[in-house]
Amino acid sequence: MITIKTAHELELMQAGGAIAREAIDKAIRAVGVGVSALTLNKLAEELIHARGGLPCFKGYEGFPFATCINVNAGIVHGIPTGYRFKKGDIVSVDLGVLYRGYNTDVSETVEVGSSKEDQFLQLGRKALELAIFECREGGRVGDIANAIQKTIEDKGYSVSRDLVGHGIGRKVHEDPFVPCFGKPDTLERLCKGMTLAIEVIYQKGSPKLSLGKDGWTLSTWDGSLAALFEKTVAVTAGEALVLT
Repeated sequence: MITIKTAHELELMQAGGAIAREAIDKAIRAVGVGVSALTLNKLAEELIHARGGLPCFKGYEGFPFATCINVNAGIVHGIPTGYRFKKGDIVSVDLGVLYRGYNTDVSETVEVGSSKEDQFLQLGRKALELAIFECREGGRVGDIANAIQKTIEDKGYSVSRDLVGHGIGRKVHEDPFVPCFGKPDTLERLCKGMTLAIEVIYQKGSPKLSLGKDGWTLSTWDGSLAALFEKTVAVTAGEALVLT
């Protein structure tokens, strides 16, 4: 069931989204050689609490941390550990905030102390921007999915076939699913007041996944580099309203 948010609910999600954006920006700024994933988690969690929010990932289906942090082949649901980043590592940070009953979700990926993979990462940012452009009243979820797929695959990389974006609001995961591949003018119709966590999940090689020994971390099966970019947005009568 797709839930349509009122103007008041969108205001609450904007406020929570601002907290999520501040938290992820702080974590991303702290990424550097010798910094640990646990340090990033601590910084983000402390800021979320200080701003009156709650880290909605922590405890969700048993997940034990405020953030998901993935490195290199890691793609989603990474457990923050004491691993210290090395030059050239690709680090993604994914977090969510619960504020006054509403959730928002955001992800960023950066390279540590290098620009070798800048083109690969800029492509993900571009794909997210183009996907958000398609998020408008009267369009369809397939338009968003196709924008992601076309942008990524045109450069020879692959999008996830198993992991998706999603609706969001009272629950962390709501309808509809927003895949990273699809055909234009298919799937659910976009209506004013829908809120979506749009995720660009992609890798250099095969989209096949491997589950880590921790029972949470999903990585590329072939060890290829992966990246994740995500923003929570609301469908309006015009351009999408970015909440994070």
